[in-house]
Amino acid sequence: MSENQNLLAEQRRALILDEVRRRGGVRVNELTRRLGVSDMTVRRDLDALARQGAVEKVHGGAVPVAEASTHEPGFEAKSGLELTAKEDIARAAAELVAPGSAIALSGGTTTYALAHRLVDVPDLTVVTNSVRVADVFHAAQRTTGPRQGAATVVLTGGVRTPSDSLVGPVADQAIAALHFDVLFLGVHGISVEAGLSTPNLAEAETNRRLVQSARRVVVVADHTKWGTVGLSSFAALEQVDTLVTDAGLAAQARAEISEHLRRLVVAGEDEEDGADV
Repeated sequence: MSENQNLLAEQRRALILDEVRRRGGVRVNELTRRLGVSDMTVRRDLDALARQGAVEKVHGGAVPVAEASTHEPGFEAKSGLELTAKEDIARAAAELVAPGSAIALSGGTTTYALAHRLVDVPDLTVVTNSVRVADVFHAAQRTTGPRQGAATVVLTGGVRTPSDSLVGPVADQAIAALHFDVLFLGVHGISVEAGLSTPNLAEAETNRRLVQSARRVVVVADHTKWGTVGLSSFAALEQVDTLVTDAGLAAQARAEISEHLRRLVVAGEDEEDGADV
């Protein structure tokens, strides 16, 4: 971590979180030296990360939160994490969307960021099981009023999860009857062994249906999702056409991913070798 007194709070907290995950814990006095800020600033940052459920505060510092494979953070808790990475990913993923196409957006904070990038893409048909994603498009239409080329949004029914996704038999049946060009899929975890996974069993089945109904599958996930494994796997890496991630993804992870995926897009960098989808 480089020392910079002008770092924004979001940037400092992202650096702190990366350090906690990489080293298994940090001390306040180490962070003050590395970030070039006061003890009080670091303690406020740790308090904020602890409130989000990202770290656990201990005497003199912080350690990673020990999460069970069934733990599912709420939308608000996740929305405050890796904000810059999510915006970078959303910007890169939006470039993969063609006007007039039928796309699907799963639930999640990264797909929510992507939705904001797509409101001005003309003639989209958007299928989503995310209440938050649907609200983005509806809010845009309320603001601008009826306009030619506005997206047609299909919101599935279902039971609402802590991450504000709609899952269960109603959602599954609705999705199974549809076909879309591209699915943009947010994930709880991704790894070579477990593939794509989630802590919610019902959400796993709904995501499985989304994958089956898509001609192409694009996973949008920041680097912290790599190596995380939820309770239930719903797709193998080989079922993914493209992974859009951020520059924080380690070189070893990139090499492993490239062995299994057709295309890896690192937001803000040149694309890794791989065939276009």
